[in-house]
Amino acid sequence: MAERPTTSHSNKHTNRLAAEHSPYLLQHAHNPVTDFGHGFYGGLLFEVGYSTCHWCHVMEVESFENEEVAKLLNDWFVSIKVDREERPDVDKVYMTYVQALYGGGGWPLSVFLSPDLKPLMGGTYFPPEDKYGRPGFKTILRKVKDAWDNKRDMLVKSGTFAIEQLSEALAASARSNQLPDGLPQTALRLCAEQLSKSYDSRFGGFGSAPKFPRPVEIQLMLYHSKKLEESGKPGGAKESQKMVFFSLQCMARGGIHDHVGGGFHRYSVDECWHVPHFEKMLYDQGQLANVYLDAFSITRDVFYSFVSRDILDYLRRDMIGSEGEIFSAEDADSAEFEGATRKKEGAFYIWTSKEIDDILGEHASLFKEHYYVKPSGNCDLSRMSDPHNEFKGKNVLIERNDSSALASKLGMSIQEYLNILGKCRKKLFDVRSKRPRPHLDDKVIVSWNGLAISSFARASKILKDEAQGTAFNFPVVGCEPKEYLEVAEKAANFIRRHLYNEQTRRLQHSFRNGPSKAPGFLDDYAFLISGLLDLYECGGSTDWLLWATELQDMQDELFLDREGGAYFNTPGEDPSVLLRVKEDHDGAEPSGNSVSAINLVRLASMISGSKSDHYRQNAEHLLAVFESRLKEMAMAVPLMCCAADMVSVPSRKQVVLVGHKSSLEFEDMLTAAHASYDPNKTVIHIDTTNNAEMEFWEANNSKIALMARNNFAPDKVVALVCQNFTCSPPVSSPKSLEDLLAKKASSSVS
Repeated sequence: MAERPTTSHSNKHTNRLAAEHSPYLLQHAHNPVTDFGHGFYGGLLFEVGYSTCHWCHVMEVESFENEEVAKLLNDWFVSIKVDREERPDVDKVYMTYVQALYGGGGWPLSVFLSPDLKPLMGGTYFPPEDKYGRPGFKTILRKVKDAWDNKRDMLVKSGTFAIEQLSEALAASARSNQLPDGLPQTALRLCAEQLSKSYDSRFGGFGSAPKFPRPVEIQLMLYHSKKLEESGKPGGAKESQKMVFFSLQCMARGGIHDHVGGGFHRYSVDECWHVPHFEKMLYDQGQLANVYLDAFSITRDVFYSFVSRDILDYLRRDMIGSEGEIFSAEDADSAEFEGATRKKEGAFYIWTSKEIDDILGEHASLFKEHYYVKPSGNCDLSRMSDPHNEFKGKNVLIERNDSSALASKLGMSIQEYLNILGKCRKKLFDVRSKRPRPHLDDKVIVSWNGLAISSFARASKILKDEAQGTAFNFPVVGCEPKEYLEVAEKAANFIRRHLYNEQTRRLQHSFRNGPSKAPGFLDDYAFLISGLLDLYECGGSTDWLLWATELQDMQDELFLDREGGAYFNTPGEDPSVLLRVKEDHDGAEPSGNSVSAINLVRLASMISGSKSDHYRQNAEHLLAVFESRLKEMAMAVPLMCCAADMVSVPSRKQVVLVGHKSSLEFEDMLTAAHASYDPNKTVIHIDTTNNAEMEFWEANNSKIALMARNNFAPDKVVALVCQNFTCSPPVSSPKSLEDLLAKKASSSVS
C-alpha cells in the first residue's frame, strides 16, 4: 500500500487547481498533470475523489505524481478533477454508470468521457502497472487512446446508449398514487428477515467483511421490533433487539471505535470490527450517535448513552468551527513523526506496547489486558486484519474482555476500574495530540450538518434520562445535555447565515472560504429539514419549524416530480449533469427520498388542513414510485421500509405540551415526552404567552392553538396525548406522561 507525502510538493509544478477552495482539489494542485480543471469543457479523463480518501491518495502518489503517467495524460487527454463531496450530482452520474457496467464502485473514480461528457469506460483504483490481476493505469490510458483513435463511433454510441438506459431506469414513475394495501408491512418484515439472515452472531453486524456500520439497518431492526411489540409479539421483538444491541456493543468495543479520542472510523477491513479504514466521516458520526441514543432510550443502559456522548464530544472537540459549523471529515493517513516525508494509514491512532508502558506506568498492564495490546502487535484476530503486515508491532485498541470480570480479577470495584481506564485514555490522548494530525477536511456540507444537528438535538433530551450521578470517563466530557441543543442551534444558524438565501429561499450545498458554486441538492434539503424538526421537537423555537416548512416548499419546487412522484436528486438546471436520478438506496447515508417521506409524515402531523393533506399525499405518491424496490429488494431500502410503514399508520401519536417554556417543569415534561422510543410520535410544545408561537399555530394548526389556550395553567405544565381524533385527559407530572406513553396505542387515549 503506497505511502503518501506529508508536506506540500516542492511546487516544481502548479496547475489550475491551485485556484480552487476544495481541500481535495488543492491536494492535486502541484501534480505534473497540467490540465486538471474543474469546469466541464469536454474532457477525456474524469477523476472523482475526496480529500480524506485513502485510495485516492495512493493513486495520486503512484500515478498523478508520476512524470511518465503525467506525460501520457498531458499528451492525450484533458484531465478533470472533481471533489465528490462538493459535486455529489456529478459523482452520481458516473458512479452509477461504473456500478451498472462493472457491478461495483468506489473512490477514486476514473471515467473516460467523450467531449460531450458521455462515459466511454471507467473503474475505481488503478495501480500504475499491471498487478493484482488488474490492468495498470498506463495500460488503460494506452488502450483508451487506441480505442478513441480507431473505434470512436462505436465508443460514443455505447456511452450515449448507456446514459439513455440509465436515465430511463433511474427516473421511474408511479403507476398509482399510493402503495397497495399491506405492502408497507410486508416490506418491513421482508427487510428484517433478510437482515436477520445476514446477521453475524459471532461478531455482530449484518453481512461479512469489510464491515461498514450502516445505521439505517439498525433503525429498521429497532422500528420492526417496536411494531412486533405493539402487535403482541414480544418474543420476535426481543430477537430483533438482541441482534441490534449485540452489534452496537461489538462496534463500540472494536477498533473501528476510537477509544482514545471518541467517534467512529469509516469501516473495518475484518469481520470482527477490529482494524479500521481510519478516516472519520461526519455522516457516520451523526447517524451512529442517533442509533446509540435509540438503544439507550429502549434499554436505559448507560453503555449506549456513553457511546452517544463520546461521538458528540469528539465532534465538539475536533470538528466544529468558530461559528458552530461542523466540518466534514478527518483523513485516514498521517505522518508517523514530525518531518516524515510520507504519510501512513492509521499512524495517528496506533500504539506500540512500549509506548503504552512508557506513558501509563503502573496502569500499563491493566490497560494492555483490557485493550488486547501485545508487544508483537495485535492485528492478528483475522487473516483480513493485516494481510500485508503493515501494522506489525502496532496495536489498534479493541476491548475483548468483560470489564466487570477484569475488575473483579484485580480486586477492585467496577467504577474504580473504569476510572483508571478513563485516566489512561486521557494520558494517551494528550500524547497523541502532539503527533502530526490527520488532514482535516474543513468543508461544511449542509446534508451532513443536518444529520449531526438531529443527533445533538435529540441527545439534549434523551440523555436527561441517565440516572442521577452517572459517572463519565474520558473521552466523554460529561456536559449538561442542554449544551448539546446549543451546538445544534449554532450549526443550524451557521447554515442559515452562510448557505441560505432569504430572498430566493434556496440552499447552497457546501461552504469553505465562502459558499460553493454548487446549489443545494435533495439530500441537503431533506437532511436539514429532518434536523430542524428534531431541533423543534426537542425544545427549539417554532422558528425552526417555520424554516423547515419553507425548505419543504422549496424542495417541492426544485426536486419534486409532480406527475410521476418522488424527488430527483438534483434541480436539473445544469445541462452538464447528464442524469437526473430518483435515489432510493439507503446506504452509508440514507436516501433523500426515504428521509423526505418521513419528513412529510412528521410535517403532516404538525400542520393541519389542506397543507397537511398535501404533505401526506406527496409521501404516499413518493413511496408508490419505489413499489417494485420495496417488494423485490427491501434490504436495499431499510429506511424507506420504515417510511412506508409510517405513512400507512392510520393515526400518528401527538404529544402536546402546554406551559411556560422557561420553567424547569417544562424541561422535565419535555424530557418525559422523549423518554420512550417511538418513531410514530410527534412532540408539539406551546407557550401561550409567546405571541410569535401562537401566531405560528393559529396560522398552521388552529386546533392545536385552541387546545393550548384551553389547557394553559400559569402554575403548571400540562401534557395531552392525542391519537385517532381523541386526546387523553391532561396530565401534569413527568411520571404520569411517561406512564401514558408507555401504554399500548389502543388504550393511550380516551
